[in-house]
Amino acid sequence: MWNLSFTPPQIIEAQVLTRLPDELRRPVPSNWADANKPGQIVDCFLEGPCFDRAGNLYLTDIPHGRIFRVTSDLQWHCVADYGGWPNGLAVHADGSVWIADYRQGILRLDPKTGVISTMLGHRNSESFKGINDLTFDPNGNLYFTDQGQTGLHDPTGRVYRWCTDSGKLDLLLSNAPSPNGIAISADGKALFLAVTRANQIWRAPLLPDGSISKMGAFQTFYGSSGPDGMALDSEARLVVAHASLGGAFVLNARGEVTHFVKSPSGATVTNLAFRPDSMQIVMTESATGSLLVANLPAVGLELYSHKQSAE
Repeated sequence: MWNLSFTPPQIIEAQVLTRLPDELRRPVPSNWADANKPGQIVDCFLEGPCFDRAGNLYLTDIPHGRIFRVTSDLQWHCVADYGGWPNGLAVHADGSVWIADYRQGILRLDPKTGVISTMLGHRNSESFKGINDLTFDPNGNLYFTDQGQTGLHDPTGRVYRWCTDSGKLDLLLSNAPSPNGIAISADGKALFLAVTRANQIWRAPLLPDGSISKMGAFQTFYGSSGPDGMALDSEARLVVAHASLGGAFVLNARGEVTHFVKSPSGATVTNLAFRPDSMQIVMTESATGSLLVANLPAVGLELYSHKQSAE
């Protein structure tokens, strides 16, 4: 049952916006492909879309450790090639791009110089399992998922909040089977988590003291993979990329599926981001190295990166 009206979701047909140019693809073996796509040569695996204030789109290429910038006229540029496994990205209010790197932790990219620095490489000298995604709340606190190779066989994935001003690192959750995408509501009072191997979206209230309580399943899907990246719109809808069902689901505030954004090319829709101040959403179809685009019912939620500028 998708919703209480017992009607199928409205289908929104996405289109291919652009694809990674052939000259930037790397059809060579990689350790990432050996672990995650055994027997395959993966020339790219794009994730982590996010927009800066100038309208540039930043993306990661996980297996080959690269960060790309796609300009408004769809020109691709490699901003950093550093040998990590970058996954999620989030733009800070100061214009820097923060990276969730599976191997190296939380990193910071200066988009002007391409210099990458480590912001948080470990917790109390203990390595992370493998950081996957990140987001800033309205106050600039960083939330991130520590996924590693967890799943239903090993439900020990974690969610952290890092108060970057004070340096305080809080462990909010430690029992998720593959925590992936993460989003914070507009008022900062609810946390949404894509739990890939459980094929669910979890939701928890964020309490005044910063802790979470009564984490519950907001929506359940199916498939060989599960929900991945997420984004909120200005009317409290949650848009969820699904990495094996060929598109993205739009959920209303009750968790009902109202729309499905259908991929025209490939089933591995992993991440998405609203173009600022618009109803247009851009999605990564990772298997083909393509960017997809569609118009949704409402404007995307204004992010921390666009609410304030660096002083």
